[in-house]
Amino acid sequence: MATTVGMPEMARETWASKLRCYYTLSKPEVNLLILMTTSAGYYLSSRGPVRILGLINTLIGTLLVASGTATLNQWMERVWDGQMRRTASRPLPSGRLSAIEALVFGVMLSITGGVYLFFTVNALSAALAVSTLLSYLLIYTPLKRVTPLCTALGAFPGAMPTLIGWAGASATIDRNAWLLFAILFLWQFPHFLAIALMYREDYSRAGYHMLPAFDEDSRFTRVEILSFAIVLVIVTMLPVGEHVSSLYLAGMGAAGAFLLYYVGKLFRSNSPRMASRLLHASVLYLPVVLGIMVAGKR
Repeated sequence: MATTVGMPEMARETWASKLRCYYTLSKPEVNLLILMTTSAGYYLSSRGPVRILGLINTLIGTLLVASGTATLNQWMERVWDGQMRRTASRPLPSGRLSAIEALVFGVMLSITGGVYLFFTVNALSAALAVSTLLSYLLIYTPLKRVTPLCTALGAFPGAMPTLIGWAGASATIDRNAWLLFAILFLWQFPHFLAIALMYREDYSRAGYHMLPAFDEDSRFTRVEILSFAIVLVIVTMLPVGEHVSSLYLAGMGAAGAFLLYYVGKLFRSNSPRMASRLLHASVLYLPVVLGIMVAGKR
């Protein structure tokens, strides 16, 4: 009798565990950043009051495609994820989900998201979302095992949510959209290269070429981080629109000084601890920059 009563509870627990695994596959922490940049693009592109339903539809479609991309990326890398400490506990390498379950889930999310954007938002936003998925999975993902240039190539799909949001509001891409794209593109270098420094041995163990083999003391990578961070801070000073106020410049300058402080500390001290601090600083920096841009819109 006790066994019979326990079976439904075990079934519920199994389904709850499966749902948690699917949720983990979608990378919710990354999706939060994606939705934030998409929202900023949509708001900055809007003329007059923001169309709330249009924004919601854009975010739903983008979330579906982003979740599908994350799932399919983990499906493609499941064997190598099992060789790294930081990813060995993910649903696929740990065996909590099968490869076919992840593949079906990822394909369904991706197709649904693209179709949703096409019919509820516009064709341009759908095309941008699909191109983001394809470039991430077919270019960035395989190149991680071939060349350190994968970071530069991966920064293109990584910055695309800004354009998806922009196109969602106006069905066009203009100079200001590319400026917003450039900010997110440049931001990814200090952010992801800091991660590469933190997990250099882990990546190497799995055969990922996230950093140049010749850069044994990481000096080249630290110069790279500093260079991109300086250009990023300069680009944030450019106006999105026709005017830029002194308050806008002051805010961007303060945010840039905050980021460069941690970039400088890493440049002087090559340690995983400094790389971790820069990583967290970059996570704080981006929403502040987007917030200043949104607040400064006229």
